[in-house]
Amino acid sequence: MRQITLDTETTGLSPTGGHRIIEIGCIEILNRQITDKRYQEYLQPDRQIDAGAITVHGITNDFLQDKPRFADIVEEFIAFIEGAELIIHNAKFDVGFINNELKLLNKGWQPLEHYCPKIIDTLSIARDHHPGQKINLDALCKRYNVDNSNRQLHGALLDAEILAEVYLTMTGGQVSLLALDDKVKTQKTTIKRISSERARLTVLAPTEDELQHHAQRLAAIDKASGGKCLWQELNQCH
Repeated sequence: MRQITLDTETTGLSPTGGHRIIEIGCIEILNRQITDKRYQEYLQPDRQIDAGAITVHGITNDFLQDKPRFADIVEEFIAFIEGAELIIHNAKFDVGFINNELKLLNKGWQPLEHYCPKIIDTLSIARDHHPGQKINLDALCKRYNVDNSNRQLHGALLDAEILAEVYLTMTGGQVSLLALDDKVKTQKTTIKRISSERARLTVLAPTEDELQHHAQRLAAIDKASGGKCLWQELNQCH
């Protein structure tokens, strides 16, 4: 399963006001493990950046003068994300900006959802997990003990890295946390077999009430993980 956490920085708050993307950052997650594959580009927006936006991300007009335009990097960007599940915090914002950039190209490019049909909004997941509480990225880092000490300013790649850790922790952790490392795998293991003389174990069948509670719990896990509850899949297979 290939997933991509994605974040953007922009010249302002809304593409309807003529604002543009000035940075894209992506991190690859493969089978719930963060890989070393990253994608980052700073972009020349051909317009001035709002002063309020600069205070958030620190990216200036002068810094972007020699950077490529979205049209220059669109093929490489789409190639990196195509077919993956996108994981975005407040997806409506970033998807809206990316779709605006694709539309401005006017060269047959489709909306982002065409290339990545499944988009997971971690803002929605966090809202379900923590109703009535702060669910911005900094608040989630504090809640899930994710180090964000380098986040004095917003940055698309940095925020995508932080989001990857927050998402994996919020939805159950990386698979690698459950796996044996190479050192343990190479160690000899002594298998202790159960004596055939041992009394047979008593098997207790669950009650209807217990089965109902179990089904409700699996449904909650499935919703929180974006449809990735393995127990739920196994139940459906049987």
